[in-house]
Amino acid sequence: MRFPIILLTLASILSFSSTQVLADEAEKLHALFDEHYELGLKRQPIMATFQGDHRFNDKFVVEIAPEYIEESLEIARDYKKRVQAIDPDQLSHEDQVNREIFLYQQSAFLEGGDIPGHLIPLNQFFSMPSIMAMLGAGQNIQPFNTAEDYDNFLARMEGFSDWTKQAVKNMREGMEKEVVQPKIVMERVLGQLQAQIVEDPTESTFWNPVRNMPEGIEDEEAERISKAYEKAIAEIMVPAYRRLHDFIESEYIDQARETDGLHGIPGGRDWYAWMARQHTTTDLTPEEIHEIGLEQVGKLHKRIETLIEEIDFDGSMTEYFDYTKEDPRFFAESREELLEVYEALRPAAEEGLDPLFDIRPKAEFEIRKVERFREREQAAASYMPPAPDGSRPGIFYVNTYDLKSRPLWMAEALFVHEAIPGHHFQMALQQEQEGLPAFRRHGMNTAFVEGWGLYAESLGKEMGLYEDPYQYYGMLYMDLWRAIRLVVDTGMHHFGWSREKAIDYMSENSPVGRSDVTAEVERYMVLPGQALAYKIGQLRILELRERAEEQLGEDFDIREFHNLLLTGGSMPLDVLEREVDRWIEART
Repeated sequence: MRFPIILLTLASILSFSSTQVLADEAEKLHALFDEHYELGLKRQPIMATFQGDHRFNDKFVVEIAPEYIEESLEIARDYKKRVQAIDPDQLSHEDQVNREIFLYQQSAFLEGGDIPGHLIPLNQFFSMPSIMAMLGAGQNIQPFNTAEDYDNFLARMEGFSDWTKQAVKNMREGMEKEVVQPKIVMERVLGQLQAQIVEDPTESTFWNPVRNMPEGIEDEEAERISKAYEKAIAEIMVPAYRRLHDFIESEYIDQARETDGLHGIPGGRDWYAWMARQHTTTDLTPEEIHEIGLEQVGKLHKRIETLIEEIDFDGSMTEYFDYTKEDPRFFAESREELLEVYEALRPAAEEGLDPLFDIRPKAEFEIRKVERFREREQAAASYMPPAPDGSRPGIFYVNTYDLKSRPLWMAEALFVHEAIPGHHFQMALQQEQEGLPAFRRHGMNTAFVEGWGLYAESLGKEMGLYEDPYQYYGMLYMDLWRAIRLVVDTGMHHFGWSREKAIDYMSENSPVGRSDVTAEVERYMVLPGQALAYKIGQLRILELRERAEEQLGEDFDIREFHNLLLTGGSMPLDVLEREVDRWIEART
């Protein structure tokens, strides 16, 4: 009777061998993830600073240089090949998902390898000159606590000067190939650059850290730093901004294009189709997205018309739009009052979380107004994630520029989108998931992230918000706004709409002030496809929730569903769908 013992021993050996293979393959996979991520931080040191990794705060890499771009593509090809070589059948389910997302990212990057985005390196919304001003203002990302911190940014200034030289070279090549920005965009850029060209260094944005130098820095060091910054501003930063400004003004702007969408660039429609796939993580075509947008605009108009009837407003939807745009009761009288309105929403939002969520991020968030030097071109609100090491909270930015374009009836929907349970919840919790590899903890899939933010707006009623019908209208308006984006973004970049036609469409179909509409349209002009992510992501999340509710019935737990989405990190929508289907199957 020794056979059972032998068989049991053999089974144990095989089980141990199988477990060891799984462990070995997982170790190889995560070693590649870690290696790739670390390389990415070194090659993108400003991104590292944004993520709270301060090892490279003195470094600046010119990422628009052709040799850097070619090297990036080669790195993607190499790591894609090495990760593909790891057999997914030898991995746990979690690592199969990690592998799939990593390969998706590398493939998407390589697919766009021939797209000449580096030839249009400047825009008014978010490009290196404005990023440097944000860093150098000393108010958020780049630390200015020690003498070493100040020296780090001095070193980074030199790198920015090199970037401006490469940018001019790239734009000249773009002029030759007819890959140029729209004229109106560059007119906006000129104003931003001019703001950094000062005669007196102490009037520069980059002098703020010196003006607010912490007391812990000794007098002798403080004097050295002050002199160094005065010299660097006068001899490095001002000439760098002037270099860009003068080139654009004297050479580039006359050759900037009159068309407003990517269709006006050679190969632009193919470029845009790739951007649409990138931002939505779907295979939807621009034509299909345009039709989805038109359908959603129609549905939301009907919901708004129903609300207008319920509140007994005497007039049409257009007249209601005008009323909500013009009545003084809907607007703050000062920048400070607008900030106070958003701060006052915090307790009510927090109280409404328990029925829907049983997890909370450890990180806190602050509410700040958008800095003056970039407020004119910015949207109504935005969010910046906290530093992973806890050194900086999340930041919910409120734009206090042009108060007549910041109606108070959108406050609750904006708060839940940007703060809780929207971006702050999702991004902070993602960073805190230690079981995820670093590239997923700190990565951002736009369709998931913005889709979650818009989905969060729809949770307001379940949280006890939107009791004021005007605040509920604000939620419907913001949903309408994202649906309109599908129409306008595809309209400009694929169907050839002009900037004016896009502005007119948004103004006629929503209650938004014209200055805010203009800023939004000009944002879409320089970030093709990004505006598609919100509504496409939201629709997929809502579809998956409805599927889970229908199939699980009484066994559906909304908190478990939200945990699945929030602890898994942002992921491509197709991957998310498979994960939700697997979650449903495990509960049936």
